[in-house]
Amino acid sequence: MSVEVRIEPGRIARLLRARGSIAHRKMSQRTERVARIAEREAPGRMGDSITWKVVEGPRGLEGVIACDHHAVHYVLNGTRPHLIRPRYAKSLRFEVNGRVVYTQLVRHPGTKPNDFLGRALRLGR
Repeated sequence: MSVEVRIEPGRIARLLRARGSIAHRKMSQRTERVARIAEREAPGRMGDSITWKVVEGPRGLEGVIACDHHAVHYVLNGTRPHLIRPRYAKSLRFEVNGRVVYTQLVRHPGTKPNDFLGRALRLGR
C-alpha cells in the first residue's frame, strides 16, 4: 500500500496571506506600529490624516501607510523661498508679537524637508 502527499505551494501561499492568518496579523501589527509613530512625528494636526491598511501586493502582503493631508507634499519635500500675495482680498492679515499686521506681500523663506514618514519607518523596524 502506498500513500502520496502533495504540497501545493499556491494553496499554502494563499493560506499564509489569508485575512486572520499569522502573517496577516503580524503585518497588521507592524504596519499599525509604524503608523502610530508617523502620527507622533507628523507636524501639527497632520497626524490626524494618517491611515494604514494591509493589502496583497505582487510579492505578498504589504503594509500601506498613507497621509491625505492637503500639505503633506510641501512638508515631505520642503519648499523654496517664495512670495505670498492675497488672492481674494486686498491685503493679508496676521499677528506678529501680539499686534495685528496688514500687508500686501510676504517673502516666505521656504521650509526644509521633514520626512516624518521615512523616519517612522526607520524607527518602527
